[in-house]
Amino acid sequence: MDKEYFILGGLATVMAVVLLAPFFSKKVEEELEAFLFIMGIVSVSISKLWSWHLVHEALVEPIKISIAVLIAGLGFRVIRPKIRQWTSLAVRKLGYGAVFFILVVGLGLLSSVITAIIAALILAEVMSALKLARHFEIKIVIIACFSIGLGAVLTPLGEPLATIAVAKLKGEPYHADFFFLAKLLGIWVIPLVLGLGAWTAFYRNPAGGEPTLTEDKAENYFDVTLRAGKVYLFVMALVLLGTGFLPIVEKYLVSISAHALYWINIVSAVLDNATVTAAEMTPAMPLETIKELLLGLLIAGGMLIPSNIPNIICAGKLSIKSKEWAKFGVPSALP
Repeated sequence: MDKEYFILGGLATVMAVVLLAPFFSKKVEEELEAFLFIMGIVSVSISKLWSWHLVHEALVEPIKISIAVLIAGLGFRVIRPKIRQWTSLAVRKLGYGAVFFILVVGLGLLSSVITAIIAALILAEVMSALKLARHFEIKIVIIACFSIGLGAVLTPLGEPLATIAVAKLKGEPYHADFFFLAKLLGIWVIPLVLGLGAWTAFYRNPAGGEPTLTEDKAENYFDVTLRAGKVYLFVMALVLLGTGFLPIVEKYLVSISAHALYWINIVSAVLDNATVTAAEMTPAMPLETIKELLLGLLIAGGMLIPSNIPNIICAGKLSIKSKEWAKFGVPSALP
């Protein structure tokens, strides 16, 4: 019994550090992938769950999404010079309302294929081209990031949250395949994405004369390759964390009701939702609990900048401050 409490106590400490350190430490936030990788090794060591199967899974699971990020990133570099031209033409032909609808819905649904990272880069480029009032553009960016975060969950290529969820559920009893999350969450995600698009369709361009959002700089081939490498390390770390936290998850979280877990994850907006997925999810949970867990994380994913990858990318590239994001993001996401 003492040994069990030692393991659970150690894992609880590691889990607290994993979830809170990126929020309080700028250095950890900047080097999140390496930090989580180290914490993953520590958690598996405490749990004594090392195996060749785990090592193989940690090395293999990140490959598909990393390749997708690399290929999509290279493709984005090719079309990037044309995006501003296409944006200006679309506004002239269709008007702002139609362009916002197409942007939010299109990036939301395509993010599961082109990845949430590339969808966020396209969003930043389009918003830089529009040259509208800053406070107005921030609202469009936040709504679009909500949409991207929602849509990206539909396939394991979309974002690390989806990758790690499918990896953890691919065995008994769910045998999750490529379309598992689309079948589980599509009935909720697709209407929400369409609703977000319809919301922005009623927006009109306010009077000019105010500062606007501008993208910081173009990416080179090194940036594209480095990002794919970071995604690989990030997903590898999440695989290790998911296995390392199994003893504490199966003892305490499996028995929590689906509704309670939904609200717990709604208030976890200060945390990266992929990390929370790795910490909480287990195939021992009922399907309804898994659904509520993911929906809570997806809804919370747009509330604050650290909650999701698209938020982090767009806020960084467009210099959106945390208070500016929270002012609109938090009330927009609360049910």
